[in-house]
Amino acid sequence: MRISSGLLVVLGLLCQFSAFAEISLPRIFDHHMVLQRHKPVPVWGWAEAGEKVSVELVIPGQKSQIKTIKADKSGAWKVTLDALEAGGPYSLVVKGKKNTLTFEDVLVGEVWICSGQSNMGWSVNASDRAEQEKAEANYPLIRHFAVPLKMSLKEEKDLSNGDWKLTTPETVGAFTAVGYFFGRELFRELNVPIGLINTSWGGTQVESWISKDGMNGFEEFKEVVNQLPASMDELNERRAKALTDLIISQQGKFPTTNEQAEFPSVNYNDADWKSMALPAFFDTYVLPALDGVVWFRKEVDIPANVIGKPVVLGLGSIDDNDMTYVNGVKVGQTEGQGARYYTVPANVLKAGKNIIAVRVEDLNGRGGFGGRTDQMVMIQETFQLPLGGDWKYRVAASVDNKQYAGPNHAGTLLYNSMIAPLVPYAVQGAIWYQGESNASRAYQYRKSFPLMINDWRNKWGAEFPFLFVQLASFDAAGGNSEKGSTWAELREAQTLTLQLPQTGMAVIHDIGESKDIHPRNKQDVGKRLALNALKMNYGKEVVASGPVYTAMKKTGNAIELDFDHVGSGLMAKDKYGYLKGFEVAGADKKFHWAKAEISGNKIVVWSDDVADPVAVHYGWADDNIEANLFNKEGLPAVPFRTDDWRGITEGNRFK
Repeated sequence: MRISSGLLVVLGLLCQFSAFAEISLPRIFDHHMVLQRHKPVPVWGWAEAGEKVSVELVIPGQKSQIKTIKADKSGAWKVTLDALEAGGPYSLVVKGKKNTLTFEDVLVGEVWICSGQSNMGWSVNASDRAEQEKAEANYPLIRHFAVPLKMSLKEEKDLSNGDWKLTTPETVGAFTAVGYFFGRELFRELNVPIGLINTSWGGTQVESWISKDGMNGFEEFKEVVNQLPASMDELNERRAKALTDLIISQQGKFPTTNEQAEFPSVNYNDADWKSMALPAFFDTYVLPALDGVVWFRKEVDIPANVIGKPVVLGLGSIDDNDMTYVNGVKVGQTEGQGARYYTVPANVLKAGKNIIAVRVEDLNGRGGFGGRTDQMVMIQETFQLPLGGDWKYRVAASVDNKQYAGPNHAGTLLYNSMIAPLVPYAVQGAIWYQGESNASRAYQYRKSFPLMINDWRNKWGAEFPFLFVQLASFDAAGGNSEKGSTWAELREAQTLTLQLPQTGMAVIHDIGESKDIHPRNKQDVGKRLALNALKMNYGKEVVASGPVYTAMKKTGNAIELDFDHVGSGLMAKDKYGYLKGFEVAGADKKFHWAKAEISGNKIVVWSDDVADPVAVHYGWADDNIEANLFNKEGLPAVPFRTDDWRGITEGNRFK
C-alpha cells in the first residue's frame, strides 16, 4: 500500500506527540545518582506541551522539596531544587498527567565531571595493583556514570544510554581509574557521597570537546566552523572522498586482479610504491579509516649459510586476515586477528635478494600490523634478521565501511553528544587528562584549552573549578631542547592555562613511563588532582603543587632561579642528592646539561660549557622522567623554560 506524503506528516506528528505523552528525564537522572550539595540543583525533561510537572525530593524525616512547572510549547520543562546538604538515600519523584517516575537511592554530595582522552578513560582494571584495588573497593557512597561514546554535529538533548553504578569489587574495574582514585581521596577527606561522570574518549583532540558557540568565539577557529558539514553522513562522505583522493594521488587507480597476481613475484617492479614503517596500523595515520586490502612488500638479503634449511618468518599480530608469500610462494594464510609465525621451506629462499609479500585484508576497525617490532623477524638457529622498518605498500581495494569519520575529524563532535546532554546537571567541577593528541599544535593549545574551559563554564553558567593533569614523561618522538619538543611545549601551554581562575594542575612526569603513553600508576594522578581540589575548593591546609619557577637572575657565569610553592623546602629526589634535568644556553641558543644546587628556596645552575648563560630549561623534553626537583612534600616541580624563543609548533593550526 502506498502512503501519501500528507499521511506521513500526520503519522510523524502523532509519533512526536506520543514521545511526549509521558514525562521523561535525561538519562543522567537515574537510580543511585548523586546530586551536588550546596548549590541549586536543576532537574529537567520533556512532556506534553503545557503539561503540569511536579518534582519532589523525598527526604525521610524531613519536609520534602516540591517544585512544579508547566512544559513549554516544545514540551521542555525545568525546575530548580533548593541547595541541599550532603546526605541520603532519598527519592526523587517526578509526576505528570499520565505517568510518575520515581528514582530511588539518590544521594547528595560532590559531583565531578571526569573527561579527556585515553588516560582519563583508562580503567582500574588496567592500572597498577588492579586486583588489590578491586578487592578493597567497598565504597557504595562513591557512584560512577559512564557516558557512552558517540559523535554528533548537532547538540543532542540526551545520552543514548548509561546508568549510575555503586563502587563495589565487581563494578570498579570498569571505572575511570584517575576519576575513581580522585573521588576516593575526596571521600576519605570529606566523608560525603561522591559522584563521578566519566565522559572521555581515547586519542581525542581538545577541539572536539568545544561547542560551536565556543569555537566561533576564537578567530582562528571561525573558518573551521564555517566549513563544518551539516550531518555525520556528509562528514563521512567527505572523509571517504578524501581517502580515495589520497590513495589515487599516491598510486593512481586501484590494481586489477591480474596485476595483484604479480605482486608476490621476485621480479615485480615496486619502485613506484610508497613506503610505510611497520609495525603499524595503516588506517591510523597513513591511510585514515581505510577498510580494505593493502599489499606490503619487503626486500631482504639472505646470507648463503642460511640456505638449505627452513626459516621461521614472524610478522607479529595482523588485523584482520593475511596471505603471506616469500619469493612468490605462499608460506601462510590466517583469518582473524593474531600473531603470525610461518615456516619458510628450505627450497624457497636463495642467497642474496628475496622478497616477502603480505596481503592484508582489513574488514573493519583497525587494520595492519599491531605487534611489536621485535616480533617481525626471520629466525634460523643462530640467524636472526629484523624485519621492522620500511615496507613498500599499495592499496588494492577499499570497502564502504560506513564510518570514515572519527572524533578528530571535526570540531564539536564530542561536545555535542557527550557534554551538551549533561548541561545543566549540577556539578562541583571537572577533572581533565588530555593533551597528547594536541601536542603537534601545542602553541595553539595555549588558546584552545582555555577556550574549552571557558566554553564549558559558560554553558553551565558557573565558573566551576577545572583541574587537569600535565602530560607525563613519554618518549613520543625523541624531542628535546636541541631539536625541539612538542610535548614540552604542550606542557608549557598547560602551565600557562593556570592563569585562568579556579584552575589547578597535577604534575606527573615523575610517574610516567618512557615507552608507554599510558602510565599504570593512576593512584598518584588521582591523589595529586585531589590535593588541588582539597586546597582550592574544600579549604584544606595542604600543599597541592610542586615548585613553580617565577624569576631568574644572572650571577656571573651562573643563573639563580626563584620558585613559588616550595612547601617546606626544595629537595632533589635522588639517592645521591644531585639535581637532574637542568640545561643552560648562551646567546647561541645551544643548550648544555647544567649543574644545579639548592640554595634555600632558590636553585643555582651553571655549565662549564657556557661562559655567559642567558636561558635555562628544566625537564624540557618529551621524556623528562629524570627531572628530579621536588618540594619536601613529595610533589615534582613544574617543567619550565626561561626563554621565549620560537618553538617548533608555533605555526601549526587546527584545520
